[in-house]
Amino acid sequence: MERLTRAALAGLDPAARPLVAPGDAGVGILHLGLGAFFRAHQAVFTEAAMAAGGGDWGIVGVAPRSRAVLDPLLEQDLLFSVLTLDGTEASARVCGVLAGGLHAAGDPDAVARRIADPDIRIITLTVTEKAYRPDSPVMRVLMRGLAARGGAPVSVVSCDNLSGNGAKLRALVTAELPAEGLSFPGTMVDRIVPASTEATYATAANLLGVEDRATVAGEPFTQWVIEDDFAAGRPAWERAGAILTDDAAPYERMKLRVLNGVHSAIAYLGALAGAPTIDRALALPGMRETMERFIAEDIAPTLEPPPGMTVEAYGQSVLHRFANSALGHRTLQVAMDGTQKLPQRLLGTVADRRAAGACPRYGALVIAAWMRFVRGTADDGSPLPLDDPLADRIRATPNLLELDGVFPAGLAGDDELRAEIAHWARDLERHGVAATLKALP
Repeated sequence: MERLTRAALAGLDPAARPLVAPGDAGVGILHLGLGAFFRAHQAVFTEAAMAAGGGDWGIVGVAPRSRAVLDPLLEQDLLFSVLTLDGTEASARVCGVLAGGLHAAGDPDAVARRIADPDIRIITLTVTEKAYRPDSPVMRVLMRGLAARGGAPVSVVSCDNLSGNGAKLRALVTAELPAEGLSFPGTMVDRIVPASTEATYATAANLLGVEDRATVAGEPFTQWVIEDDFAAGRPAWERAGAILTDDAAPYERMKLRVLNGVHSAIAYLGALAGAPTIDRALALPGMRETMERFIAEDIAPTLEPPPGMTVEAYGQSVLHRFANSALGHRTLQVAMDGTQKLPQRLLGTVADRRAAGACPRYGALVIAAWMRFVRGTADDGSPLPLDDPLADRIRATPNLLELDGVFPAGLAGDDELRAEIAHWARDLERHGVAATLKALP
């Protein structure tokens, strides 16, 4: 089958062709992290904004480590398709917003030079939580490039699921570099984008009539909330449906605690029960009701939602999205890197409920499920992988509440919370997830 290239675009269904002709865009943006989420989210928003008259912007994409995505993109003239999956319905559109591709591990000097280029006015990042430390390769090359800009203004925009992502990135960068000419808008990003599989590539080929080894798939829902604080201009992302605001914190906090927190909860419980995907985990008897109580009793009291929204209604929309069977989002993918995710997604909720004098029953259940998950054995005795940057410390720590940098001292020493976690741990050990959930009143 013919490969997706610029030459192949003429043969595609017009509805599947890029919104902006490849090569017609300027540059202006450099993005660190060529993963599936960036391609299904920020790239799509930027191309749609351009098509709506939102400016002349293209994106130079940088693969920090692996070439697994970069090489297919280079072979395909930097084109890739985005599949939208909704139950039995699927559609595809090619995205042509990429204007270059670089490999940071193979040529960090080239990446630093491109970051230093004054024509780059926005630098965006999707590099996962574990890259936000001064000694990470991503941060080192970012610092090198920013230091060489000579004061040329640029906005550095985190699009990762971190609480206060803009403030955290600002603190990292300005600890080493002057803040002059730099801005760090906070964001909230949302779209469920599972890892691509051979089935994803086959669906793309069937819809497009050409082979695309860089395709990504996502749900219909997509959201981007951006603080409008840019040092050197920006695309008119609002023309593509993004929300521009003075403060992304209320959106971000609700998304992290409800969507991401519940996602992780379903992933750990589901993986222990042998459910391979999030939708199948949610379909386990008692799982949906448990998650509804988790949202209403533990999460909602800790949040002040944005105007016009309620936590409960948002939670119901999240559960509806998780039930989308077409996504095939693997529980093990969501469950990875738990020590990096839980402080953002769950432990703030738990700490806030304890500060209010309440014991978060369902939050304790999720902690117990994570503790059982990282010990590496599912309810049926099958092995579970431990994919976490603190894997060695996890294996060496008998009491996981004592993991430094994960559980705050106030939680680790909280006798009432420890007793609640121990209660759930015993139930999960004796009865397994399925029986535990079914027995809940």
